[in-house]
Amino acid sequence: MPPTKDSNNKHNLTPTEDKTLGGKINIPAFQKKLKVEIDINLLAEKIINGDRSALAQGITLIESKKSEDQIQAHSLIEQCLPFAVSSMRIGISGSPGVGKSTFIEALGVDYIKEGAKLAVLAIDPSSSIAGGSILGDKTRMQRLALEEKAFIRPSPAGKTLGGVARNTREAIMLCEAAGYDTILIETVGVGQSEYVVESMTDLFVLLIQPGAGDELQGIKRGVVEMADLVIVNKTDGDNLSLAKQAKVAYTQALHLFPPKENGAIVKVLMCSALDKTGLKEIKEEINYQLSASKSTGYYLKKREQQQLFWFEETLRNELLDKFFKNPEVYNKKLALEKDIMENHKSPFTAAESLLKVFFKDQEQK
Repeated sequence: MPPTKDSNNKHNLTPTEDKTLGGKINIPAFQKKLKVEIDINLLAEKIINGDRSALAQGITLIESKKSEDQIQAHSLIEQCLPFAVSSMRIGISGSPGVGKSTFIEALGVDYIKEGAKLAVLAIDPSSSIAGGSILGDKTRMQRLALEEKAFIRPSPAGKTLGGVARNTREAIMLCEAAGYDTILIETVGVGQSEYVVESMTDLFVLLIQPGAGDELQGIKRGVVEMADLVIVNKTDGDNLSLAKQAKVAYTQALHLFPPKENGAIVKVLMCSALDKTGLKEIKEEINYQLSASKSTGYYLKKREQQQLFWFEETLRNELLDKFFKNPEVYNKKLALEKDIMENHKSPFTAAESLLKVFFKDQEQK
């Protein structure tokens, strides 16, 4: 039934069913069609002035997959880039249940007490149905969330390798433009490759848990090789004896790995984020490693390598987006998928023919 005019409806509102209340509510007819235009200049200005709401809005914009939003996101990044402060970037990984959120909250509160302005980019596992964050670190870091100098942003990991959101690198830059000098990046820690985290941080911290089975068997060589610092968490109560055993096991195992490029020795420290013990030693080790890296020139070299890595990563992402959005490729891909499933073509031959379609289309343009 078409909407009827209501003499009491002065704003020409469209009656809409409210299934929750069992009645009807009036909603402006233009509301769903209205797209709020973002003033990028104003948004950038607010971010640079430290507006947390504007920062959250900016990160939402860069995470958007819409092409029109991406154009605005690129403009926002270009405007904010010159104002990005030099921050301390620390990646924190560990298996689920190791206590990453509790550790980050305890460490973060300590840094803020020392005068730091802290941002936490917590990469949550994604819902396979809706694609959004399913844990919500703001609810798990309630003490830290109350701090005026703290900004916590949970983001869905999606299908990105290493449990890191695709636009985390850009989110770091926006946080730096907003004046955050200490940035902690929490990864999902469910066994994916963590090299993406290492490629955007100055220090990679691995949290382990005592009493989780055979300590050495639980070591994933690739992850441990990247670690600049290993921390045995939850070293409180009855866990203390197990924690000491885990520390010895990991210390011995780390001697089997080749030395770090910066020459640093990877230490294994113990901590109870719950009891706030061990945090002082951890911060001292972090400061020592960063100072050593800067004095040897490794810090600058690593930052330069990271910039080049993200340049190449962005090129790959842009090329893939352009490739799959090509209508000729899309149509051909559907036919090739059927051939592959019916064993009429191998995946390799199909991929080559699809690439030929794309490049031929580009040459014609």
